[in-house]
Amino acid sequence: MELLTIGAFARAARLSPKALRLYDELGLLAPARVDPLSGYRLYSPDQLDRARLVAWLRRLGMPLARIRGVCELAPADAAAEVRAYWAQVEADTAARRSLASFLVAQLSGKDSTMTVTLRYAVRTDQGLVRDSNQDVGYAGERLLAVADGFGARGEPLSTMAIDALTRLDTVIPAGELLNALADAVHRAGAAVGEYLSANPGDECSGTTLTAMVLSGSRLGLVHVGDARVYLLRGGRLFRITHDHTVVQSLIAEGRLTEEEAVSHPERSMLVRALHGKAVEPDLALHDALPGDRYLLCSDGLHTVVPEADLREVLASEGEPEEATRRLVELANAGGGPDNVVCVVADVVPG
Repeated sequence: MELLTIGAFARAARLSPKALRLYDELGLLAPARVDPLSGYRLYSPDQLDRARLVAWLRRLGMPLARIRGVCELAPADAAAEVRAYWAQVEADTAARRSLASFLVAQLSGKDSTMTVTLRYAVRTDQGLVRDSNQDVGYAGERLLAVADGFGARGEPLSTMAIDALTRLDTVIPAGELLNALADAVHRAGAAVGEYLSANPGDECSGTTLTAMVLSGSRLGLVHVGDARVYLLRGGRLFRITHDHTVVQSLIAEGRLTEEEAVSHPERSMLVRALHGKAVEPDLALHDALPGDRYLLCSDGLHTVVPEADLREVLASEGEPEEATRRLVELANAGGGPDNVVCVVADVVPG
């Protein structure tokens, strides 16, 4: 088969010779042969498919190091990897979209001056199986938070994580909200790490942490783990957090369906939590509209009670206190296999 010069191959692949030289240097696309006298790179027509794949992945914004891995996979596995990458891009884009909207409004002088307040209730329950309760919740005028400890030392760790956030239950300018949340979670993570170092054990222990802080008409969200935040707006229930679990990663990659995840043996295995090592939390900004109702809850509730039942309780109960009571009753009616913590908060005009 006749080899192509780098110029001819570049035209066929719709790439530049400069890009081909870079891909060669990085080990992504080596020439079929290099002329020993002139040093010219020569390519086989059979390499066009790989060259085009690399070009397409670059247009998606995929890092070159990850592209190298995709190119070595079988087609089905490569497709799954691209799907997983794009799911993460979309999640990151959604998180940045609300921040961009906030910045545009603030910088253009169109930021809303409306203020709202929260009417709230928090409830925790040991459940019917566990020997202790490692779930902790907090609800205040501006801060809503839940933490779910795990492992032999989970109980003090969840309390420690909530304690690290309580100073946020005060007036925080909207422009400082996400930084304040990130700093608080890093403080919580450091406290957890210090405790685990001082109290070593054989099994992994840690805690999840999910919280919202109100500033003006915006709620800042920080999230690590598999607790969830739901929003009831206009009669519809939306989940606004992403579980940091093995099965959620498999769902995002298209390797598992939501139905299969319910009975998966690793459905509770976390890929992100506060457990003594550095972790980056999810951060987002949300508009708080009068009439909204938020639910923050641990997996002891959302893995037992179907979303349809969560929506029914949140939509039908007038007071947050009564809603939390009914939600815990439903979890225990479903066997109460785990501790439960839930916070219900209504957004009302200030």
